[in-house]
Amino acid sequence: MKTKTEIGYDSRIEGDVICTRLDAALNWFRKNSLWPMPMGLACCAIELMGTGASRYDISRFGAEVMRFSPRQSDVMIVAGTVTYKMALVVKRIYDQMAEPKYVIAMGACASTGGMYRSYSVLQGIDHLLPVDVYVAGCPPRPEALLDALMRLQRKVAKEPVIATLKKVA
Repeated sequence: MKTKTEIGYDSRIEGDVICTRLDAALNWFRKNSLWPMPMGLACCAIELMGTGASRYDISRFGAEVMRFSPRQSDVMIVAGTVTYKMALVVKRIYDQMAEPKYVIAMGACASTGGMYRSYSVLQGIDHLLPVDVYVAGCPPRPEALLDALMRLQRKVAKEPVIATLKKVA
């Protein structure tokens, strides 16, 4: 009588080995350890704080380490109305962040200036910084911010890493 042999992965022979591309592994590490820097400028900051609380638990997505130092953060979450007086400060803090860095514009005011068509309000942070994900709402719910974080994670997962490294001569 013939014995039936399986063709495929056999853990007894091959052990615990994972085969993948280096880019995919590095991006998996990066996307699951995004450290946000909250730039709470107005009322959207309250919803940002709610996202970090236990009910919505932003830590499920690897972003629980809120850093208030630009040198230690990957993602700047601009939450609220950006006035021209604060715009240069936001830009300076963004410039201090290490590469790769990302920006989430949270709320109508950060995205488009919101209801403030005023001489003192910047009509969208994208005039100053490259925005990766926009979150609609006034103020947006914590679920919307979590959705934006997941969108950013999908973007990070597709980025080339090895091709962008600088060659050492």
